[in-house]
Amino acid sequence: MPIQRRLPKRGFKSLTQKLTARVRTNELNLVESDNIDLLVLKSAKLISDNAKTAKVYLSGEVKRKLTIQGLLLTKGARAAIEAAGGKVVEV
Repeated sequence: MPIQRRLPKRGFKSLTQKLTARVRTNELNLVESDNIDLLVLKSAKLISDNAKTAKVYLSGEVKRKLTIQGLLLTKGARAAIEAAGGKVVEV
């Protein structure tokens, strides 16, 4: 039997996957505050308490002006937030 079939299969496993939470843009409408950061998302129970960072993905629409601080964003999510009149503050 060839050696590639005898050896165990090993692949890439991200070490930061468990520490980065995912948030959709339509979930941001559920938060009462207009200034959104990691602590606000944790208090709203949108992400787990173990998360060190959060990344916002485009899924749905943003219905109000939001200020995003210290979160990672995709290009589409950034464009949707800025199109709604919000802004993104890099920390």
